[in-house]
Amino acid sequence: MPPRPKRRRRQAGLLLAVFLLGIGGISAGAWYLLQRPSSEHVAPYDGRKNVIVFQGAVEEQSFLLENGEISLPFDFIKNRLDPSIYWDEPTKSVIVTTKDKVLQMESDQLVAYLNKTPVNLRVPVKEVDDVRYVPLEPLKKLYPFAMKLLADSGVLLVEKAGYAVQQGKVLAADDDQPQAQPIRSGPSPHQPIVAELPPEALVDVLGEEAGWYRVLSADGVLGYMPKEAVALAQVRQTALKEAAEKPEPAAWKPLGGKINLAWEHVVNRNPNVAEIPQMPGLNVVSPTWFELIDNQGNLGSKADAAYVKWAHNRGYKVWGLVSNGFNPDFTQAMLKDYRLRSKMIAQILHYAHLYDLDGINLDFENVYLEDKERLVQFVRELTPYLHEQGLTVSMDVTVKSNSERWSLFYDRAALARTVDYIAVMTYDEYWASSPVAGSVASLPWTEKGLQGVLEEVPAKKLLLGVPFYTRLWKEVKQPDGTVKVTSKAYSMKGAEDWIRERNLTPQLDAKTGQMFVSYVDPSDGATYKMWLEDQHSMAKRMELVKKYNLAGVAAWRRGFEKEEIWTTIGESLSRKE
Repeated sequence: MPPRPKRRRRQAGLLLAVFLLGIGGISAGAWYLLQRPSSEHVAPYDGRKNVIVFQGAVEEQSFLLENGEISLPFDFIKNRLDPSIYWDEPTKSVIVTTKDKVLQMESDQLVAYLNKTPVNLRVPVKEVDDVRYVPLEPLKKLYPFAMKLLADSGVLLVEKAGYAVQQGKVLAADDDQPQAQPIRSGPSPHQPIVAELPPEALVDVLGEEAGWYRVLSADGVLGYMPKEAVALAQVRQTALKEAAEKPEPAAWKPLGGKINLAWEHVVNRNPNVAEIPQMPGLNVVSPTWFELIDNQGNLGSKADAAYVKWAHNRGYKVWGLVSNGFNPDFTQAMLKDYRLRSKMIAQILHYAHLYDLDGINLDFENVYLEDKERLVQFVRELTPYLHEQGLTVSMDVTVKSNSERWSLFYDRAALARTVDYIAVMTYDEYWASSPVAGSVASLPWTEKGLQGVLEEVPAKKLLLGVPFYTRLWKEVKQPDGTVKVTSKAYSMKGAEDWIRERNLTPQLDAKTGQMFVSYVDPSDGATYKMWLEDQHSMAKRMELVKKYNLAGVAAWRRGFEKEEIWTTIGESLSRKE
């Protein structure tokens, strides 16, 4: 007999209640499991070995451990420790330069060279799985970084000297029964545990996220702890390492004044010094004696010991100019190869010693843009040796422009960090073959160019280049209506004579800030124009030196000036404002 409907309803209700209770129990269990902190333990850094932690950040690359010796990835060093570390492909060498040291380590060789002195290595520079590794040991004395290998975790901690970080002290989980506190892989109780720390343990507090501290334990484990589990303590600072380098010698400067330099243009033979008049205020001469002459790093020389003796007797310093000969191919061949760079450096040092020079002036022009970093490297390799001999190092640069081989190849900031002085060649605004007549260096253009260079070069290192020459421009109208423009360079005296012969009177050109003459030749209708370099323009240039508190002035070139220009320069530079 079928059950009665009332009994059926009771059974259905009972089943529904049981079902709902089951669902509720499952939900409660699930809720409990979701809320319960994770007890899962995982290895720090996903089990990676030889982890590098740089100032609280995990590096993608690992270090190499071989026979107990640590080697660091070249890219890690370049990105974190030393942007100027250099890989020389022809010699397969790592080159490290500081202000007074040059270290060369050739791949797979256990002998390195520190300032040309052999140094034994325990492990060489080597390549493993397309990663280039550099032995740590010889770097320790060169870089101001603290590096510590933590035995328990195998983590290498790397910190810059003076690095400061907030520390925290781990609090007990239970006051009655002190328990270890977990470090988790993420800022949540549901993230797995990577380590556990006892109460009172110190951690570096690196940051805060969603109520959690990002921390680094003393044994090198990175992770997260709830803020309530950590009490902020003292600030830890990495000890300042004793200077690995000798104190940087102060760059030479004239006693109580500014540098007043003139380049001595030597083409085939040196000048007859008996014919050179007095040049009051001048304190440095820079003869153009040395030039790169081939693609093998050989240096030609026109140096003259008698000239040096004459200059020293007059109280001038002699900074021999070293040029790349304006040859980009010779320059590239030398810059690309450590052996050729070293060869050229050795010749510079030899000549500097042989001729008793006081400094070297580097004049590299017309260089391929791709050689920009190589040029800096050459200067970084050369400068420590010159400083070792007590020589002043200067380098010439142009004002900024978009020309690759005239301006863009100069890394002015990097060069200024290396050498003692930078001379900015603020002239040739309108160059010899310009299709338009104009000033060699109008005063507004000069100041604008100077301001651009000052963005990268400290004023205390900067010499303002000034021209002792001008250009006479000739404009001839052609049958087709165009104007043919040619020019000829004139010295100050030559320009003065040309003006006097035509009985002209210079007028001030407000646009350029210079005296200007214009003349139409009655014989052929040609128009001549000249923007003058004279006492007026030179006094204005000296005002820029004082206005921006520059290190001094550098003039191209001796022999183009009128004698009285030295008084103008000297009095302007020595005058106290």
